[in-house]
Amino acid sequence: MPCAATACLVFTGYYKVKQKTPESVFRIPVIRTWIPPMKQLIRAAAPLCLLALAAPAAAEQIEIVGSSTVYPFTTVAAERFSQVSGATTPKVESTGTGGGMKLLCAGAGAGHPDIANASRAIKSSEIELCASNGLTEPVEVKIGYDGIVVAHSQANPDLELSRTELFRALARSLPAADGSLQPNPHTNWSDIQADLPDWPIRVYGPPPTSGTRDAFVELAMEEGCEGVEYIDQIAKEDHDVACTAIREDGAFIEAGENDNLIIQRLVANPDTLGIFGYSFLEENSDMVKGIAVDGVVPSFEAIEAEQYPLARPLFIYVKSEHVAAKPSLRDFVEFYLSDGSLGEDGFLLDRGLVPLPAAEIAAVRAAVSAALQ
Repeated sequence: MPCAATACLVFTGYYKVKQKTPESVFRIPVIRTWIPPMKQLIRAAAPLCLLALAAPAAAEQIEIVGSSTVYPFTTVAAERFSQVSGATTPKVESTGTGGGMKLLCAGAGAGHPDIANASRAIKSSEIELCASNGLTEPVEVKIGYDGIVVAHSQANPDLELSRTELFRALARSLPAADGSLQPNPHTNWSDIQADLPDWPIRVYGPPPTSGTRDAFVELAMEEGCEGVEYIDQIAKEDHDVACTAIREDGAFIEAGENDNLIIQRLVANPDTLGIFGYSFLEENSDMVKGIAVDGVVPSFEAIEAEQYPLARPLFIYVKSEHVAAKPSLRDFVEFYLSDGSLGEDGFLLDRGLVPLPAAEIAAVRAAVSAALQ
């Protein structure tokens, strides 16, 4: 016998259902009201009640995309934020810095992320993309420093490379005496320098969408390029390509946005090298170790002191258009910048993030607070 429930009130231990009059419920006249079995009422009403409760939480959930390097820091911050605030845990995805910026700047509203993690500063082309979609420039939040490491297996003896040697190993083309660019002929590290290991040049690293790849090109390849013989002989219009293009002949192997995969490859193949963020070196120091670059071993202290040549800042970028609709967004950013997260005893430092100096973090907090009002 059919029955229509018009409202569901949930109490501890039982359900109370208000119904219309019997004549409005049944298709034929009746002389008494029929109450369905409680099991049927619960089965029918529970999904509606759960949807009503879940809808606000889903709408409020913060969505974050971007850098694989910043991903572990933001993931931990998201979990801790949920624990202390009771808010829904922000959703964090690793898409690479470039991919994250593209998603962040694609639009506002449902289906668009609130924050992008970034292992480099936003590019002018990305700011233009935001503007073309009606968005203001995302609010930049500098969270700390990291180093790009070139690592290998702990089973190997210590190794040192200069940025020029890294360039000569990984550049797609090398300048010749006549000013032309020739395909990179080097197959082994010993081809570059006789005292380097006689290993094949095989380096696992990030794809072009990665901020780590962008930073490596800027800090290692472009700097190393300047020390290469005959670089001044090539045409000016060829200089940028010569100094930034990475080999595509198998010497450099793109490992996607999965730094853990690179660690696995280094352990399985001790004669290979890998490029990733310092935090992953810290987490896996029992299996891999960093190579000294220009005489400086990657370490927390060397990065903090800006002595390590491949050090770089890390960021999150916040979509200000979403702050009004998601009040917890401002709360999350403030939590991320708090002493408990980034201070001397902050939990993110335990994860390998190198902190900003006290004066700099104070300036970042002030600027972000004003921008997100």
